[in-house]
Amino acid sequence: MSSVDPQRLDPYKNFKFRLKWDGRYVAGVSKVSALKRTTEVVEHRAGGDPSTSRKSPGRTQYELITLERGVSEDIEFEQWANKVWTLGAGLGSEVSLADFRKDIFLEFYNEAGQLVLSYKIFRCCPSVFQALPDLDANGAAVAIEALVLENEGWERDASVVPPLEPSFNTP
Repeated sequence: MSSVDPQRLDPYKNFKFRLKWDGRYVAGVSKVSALKRTTEVVEHRAGGDPSTSRKSPGRTQYELITLERGVSEDIEFEQWANKVWTLGAGLGSEVSLADFRKDIFLEFYNEAGQLVLSYKIFRCCPSVFQALPDLDANGAAVAIEALVLENEGWERDASVVPPLEPSFNTP
């Protein structure tokens, strides 16, 4: 049961989401890896303490985020990856230092298509771009391109409040 909506008993499903950068939605993204952070543990003890260690939080690291979508004519993934490195661009032009990082927005929707969560992901930049998958003349699968993003953290947009769902038991 949700504290926001006592009518909601089920958890949200993972299949309705949109990704946005540069003020517009990115076409065709079909998979986004988990938003995950890990805080290392620092163990310490003074010489006079018992034999067990004390533990405190250390550095926090944010995991890579992988975006996947079917290969199409849209070159948004490739254009961003080229800002990080462009082969043959010439000395001093390989990297676009002014704009190779972007803040991106991940929006998450309920089954009815209503926005229920939104995250801002800070200072992302591509570290891996996969233009084409392994190709197989005997296969029958969608060709997937992928973009792996480094990031410097994310936060939930507290202004997004899930809508109340209508009760079907109310007259």
